[in-house]
Amino acid sequence: MTGPDIPRLLEEIPLLYRVRAFADGLEAIPFLSRLGEPLDARERALARAWLDGLGFPHAEAALLTGWDEALFAAESAGHDSEGWEAEEMLRAGLSARAAERLDEEAAAAILAYTGQKAGEAAADAAGLAAWQGDVGDEGLLNAAAGAIVQAAHGAALVILAEAGDDEPPHPFLARWRLFARGRWPVGLAGSSFNIF
Repeated sequence: MTGPDIPRLLEEIPLLYRVRAFADGLEAIPFLSRLGEPLDARERALARAWLDGLGFPHAEAALLTGWDEALFAAESAGHDSEGWEAEEMLRAGLSARAAERLDEEAAAAILAYTGQKAGEAAADAAGLAAWQGDVGDEGLLNAAAGAIVQAAHGAALVILAEAGDDEPPHPFLARWRLFARGRWPVGLAGSSFNIF
């Protein structure tokens, strides 16, 4: 019987700490705080990085200015499988890279921890956005919160795969940074990357 691979375990610790620090900082992010405001140059650059990274150079960022528009865009994005399929391919690639660096159980545990912390922060942000925007559509609020959790998972995968120093940023980091700036990048619909 062989013992644990101590050198590999020691190599994993810094990655696990980086993701834990990321997860522990989620509660301080002003999620959904700038909905509907004009997009600034940095946000347009992040949108471009997401679009180009997923293979949609023809698409452009489109500003959503209200919850009704966000609802329509979310429903439209659900019917556009191209963006979803491109993200799934990237997610699979990141997962494979992370598996080269981490034990499967360690990766699953830290991603679960990230999901828990993201879920808590997203629920708080959705509740505040609902109150400030007088939004009663629970499904729409759950969609926004779920998108935050999904984006946090993608950003954590980028960290685990050690792909966070790429320039332009990995598409998952670009999307994450839009959330961190108080936006809701709702998704791709046709040639529009809808951002609330």
